[in-house]
Parts: sequence; structure tokens; C-alpha cells
Amino acid sequence: RLQLFGFTSTTGLLLSAALDRPEYAAAGIAFSAALALIGTAVLATWLLPGRRAPRDAQVLAWFDQWLAEYRPTVGMYFSGGPNSAYQANMWLSTLAALDGRPLVVLRERFMVQKLAPTDVPIVCIPKVAHLMRLEHSTLNVLIHPANSGKTSQILRIPTIKHAFTNHGESDKLSSCNPYAKAYDEVWVAGPAARERYALADIGVEDKDVVEVGRPQLDPIRHASELPVEGMTTVLYAPTWEGWTDDPGNTSVLLAGENIVRQLLADPDVRLLYKPHPMTGSVDPRARAASRRIKAMIAAANAERAASPLYGEGPPTGTEAAVARARLARCTAELDRLTATAFREGADELERMALQGRPEPGWAQALKAATEAWEEAYWACLPQWRHQVITGSRPSLYSCFNQAHLLVSDVSSVVSDYLSSEKPYAVVNTTGLAEDAFRAAYPTVRAATVLTPDGSGVAELLDIVRGKAPDPYASARRELKRYLLGPSTPPSLVRFNAAALALAARAEERRRREASRQRTAGWALPGGLAGTLEDTASTAASGTPRSAG
Repeated sequence: RLQLFGFTSTTGLLLSAALDRPEYAAAGIAFSAALALIGTAVLATWLLPGRRAPRDAQVLAWFDQWLAEYRPTVGMYFSGGPNSAYQANMWLSTLAALDGRPLVVLRERFMVQKLAPTDVPIVCIPKVAHLMRLEHSTLNVLIHPANSGKTSQILRIPTIKHAFTNHGESDKLSSCNPYAKAYDEVWVAGPAARERYALADIGVEDKDVVEVGRPQLDPIRHASELPVEGMTTVLYAPTWEGWTDDPGNTSVLLAGENIVRQLLADPDVRLLYKPHPMTGSVDPRARAASRRIKAMIAAANAERAASPLYGEGPPTGTEAAVARARLARCTAELDRLTATAFREGADELERMALQGRPEPGWAQALKAATEAWEEAYWACLPQWRHQVITGSRPSLYSCFNQAHLLVSDVSSVVSDYLSSEKPYAVVNTTGLAEDAFRAAYPTVRAATVLTPDGSGVAELLDIVRGKAPDPYASARRELKRYLLGPSTPPSLVRFNAAALALAARAEERRRREASRQRTAGWALPGGLAGTLEDTASTAASGTPRSAG
């Protein structure tokens, strides 16, 4: 703004130098001085008592009071970089559905604006010293969807039990990080992950592994619900390159363009390309390859638009106008309910305040609005148009529900897609022979394996269209149970039971600690002994989420 204030004086000086008219310089300087005085007056209003930022002591006193009133029982802890928010977002709906009073604990201010809309209260605690105040709260359990350097800081709190849920399960080594042994329990989807930890031999004991399924997969529709007529929709969702140089991490580098070229060559295929959000963050070649794939898709769309075989395609004319109008209405409603409805420039404090105190029925309204938006989005598109999807809308699971076939890498995307029991393919860029590749990665057991040159795509499409027998149909059903666990009881029920059981362990520890304090006659600061006993009795009652 100082540069802006100086613009008029600089302009006046230039005019004076060029025209030898000193009055221009005087006028420009006077105007700059006036702007500076006005700006100073505006800034001075921030010194008024009502506009000053509260001191740390005031904020912490408020936070302690809020914790005492809300009495959280279960929460999610998350810390990460700007591109990692998806790891936390996938667990928000599950957290909101748990018994008790949930909470989200963040460490970075920018992450508040990256988090998806939720009615779960959010607190951002950047300083370690302030984080320790959670020790004196009623919080019993924290779930962790990711490891980070700051995770060790929250693990210091002895009154809280910690469960590592990860942000997805795959056969990659990152799914068996040795850091997992730092948690009280490791929650996995099914038997496959339990065996993976046992084989990895990284210090995670089998008694600490709990199978809870994948509650987030409920929105994914079964193969029987997908219409078979019309275009064949193929979802290509490769993972990113990872932190190692292993060429088998992502297919984008060695095989992506070949596979996309084969798919685009089929006149009856609609391609959905959804790359991993972190594609290219480590290897610039992956970013370049992804850009080339997007260019190929854009060229294919232009060619189809000019072809009489496709033309505009349905919806067209009045139908298309109605679909676009409906999408606009759904977008406006969704924006109203989500963070994008904030004023431009809203900071993390405003977002925390609104998301922590939503209107009654907000969560249900958001779910309905999201479903309506997704339906309107897909209805608005010509059936033949390929799509590049890089944002948060539509979601990955919405893409699952549109696809007849998934092409991916060894990643958690495959495990999640298996819940639909639809055909899928995994690209082998590891250099292993197919038999060795299937043996090394359980998620590949029921997949068609594609080579880097993209051969086999035409045969795979014949299977999807029913022109050739499906050799892996029964294998997919069996692998689904192995990777994701049984269908009954529902995953959310098992997840909730695991949270309550771990909370009970935390409560028992609190009771033992309180008993030891009384026996030793220690005086705990801040009435912690009473807090320990109150917490145990409150959390044991299992107050439902709705009552919170």
C-alpha cells in the first residue's frame, strides 16, 4: 500500500521533470501525503480496545472454558502440507458420526482453510505449549490419518489414547511405516493389512492392530446399480510418484500416455482422468507427463465436438440449458452451505467460528446439497465428453459411481474401488513379471494387469462390455472381504466400537492415575484429580453425538 500511496507523487515528479512544471510535483506529493494520513488514521482504529487482538492469556482462558463446556471425547489430529488436506477430509464424515463429542485438532493455520466443511468443532493450536492443555480436558481418543513431524508432540499427552487410521490402505511400504508403533493402536480395514504389518516386522504387535473396515466407502454404489447402456466410462486415477525412486509408484511417468492414447482411440469410451493431488510434487517429469495427458484429452474432446458422430451430444438444446441452470442453482446452494460462502479474504478464525457453530440441520443439508450437485454435474455433461478432474468436486467416490472400469496403480484407490466389485486394472511399471507382481501385491490378485505400453486395453474393454467372460468376478468378491473386512456389522459400527473400546482404556488409566494421586496425597494443579474422575464417568456414559 505504501507503493500505492507513492504512485501520485512519483507521477507528479515525472510530469514536472518532463514539462518543467513544479506544481505537478507539489500536487502529487500533497495527494500522497493525504493518502498516507488517511491510511494512518484507519490503522489507528485497530488500537481501540474492541479491535485489538487478544493476548495469549485471554485466548487460553477462553479455550480452557470452551473445553470444560464442550467436553470433547474423541477427535482427529492432523498436521501436514498444503496438498495433504485430503488425508484429513476423508475422515470428517466418519468422525462426525461417532458416539460422543468429536473435535478436530489442527496445527497449521492454513490448514483450516483447506479443511472440507464440517459441523465438527475445529481448533488450531500452532504452539506445542498450548497443545499440552488438552491433557487436562475430557478428550480420550485421537485418530491420526497421517504421520508428520508434529505428531510426536501430541503423543506426549498420557491421558489420550492414539489410533493410527492412515488416509488409505495400499500394498506400498508407506502403509507399513515403522512410525505406526508409536500409537496405542493401528486401525486397519481388513485382514490384508493385519498380515501386512506382521510381514513387515516393524514393531507393531498384532494385539494392537484393530480391523474396523472403511466407513467412508458407504457412498460407493455396487456394480449392479450402474447402467450398462451408453458410453463405457473409464476412470484413470494414477497415484503420485512418492518419496522414493521406485518406478512402480506411479504409472504416469512410464505408461500414462500410452494407456490414455489406447482409451481415447475407442469411440465408445468416455475417459475420466483424476490424477493424485500430489502428482509432480517430487518429480517434475510426472507433472510434465500429466500435462501432456491433459492436452491429449483436450484434443480428443475438440475432435469429437467437430465430428458428426458426436456433435453436441445429449443433453442438447433446451435440455442442456435446463441442466446448466440446475447445476448453477446447486452450486450456489452448496457454496452457501460451505466455506466458499465466506466473504472474500475470510481468514481461518472466521472459518473456525462458523464451522464450530453451524445451523441446526446443517450437516444433513450439506449432504443433500452435495448429492444434488454431483447429480446435476454429471447430467450437465455431454455423454461423450472426456473429463479432467483435479479439484475437490466431484469427489473420487462420485467418479467411482460413474465408472464402469478403473485403471490405477498399486494404491488405496484400488482397495476403495473394490467395494463396488466392478472390474479394475492395475498398471505394472515395477519391472516384475506378472506372476511376481500379483504375488507381491494382494490388491492385484483380482485385477487385469496392464503393461507400460498400454497393450491389453481393448481386451479389458470387451470384458467390461460383456463381450468376453469376466475371469475375476468371483476373485473380486473374495478380495473385497480380504481387504475391507466383512460387510456385517457395518464398518461404521465396527469403527465406533473400536473408538469406544479405546476410550475405555483411556478412562481406566485416568481412574488408576487418580487413585494413585489420592493414595500418595499429591495435590494436582488446576483440579486435575477431579477432572480425571469426571472425565471417566462422562465418557463412560457414551453420550451420543446428537446430544453434544
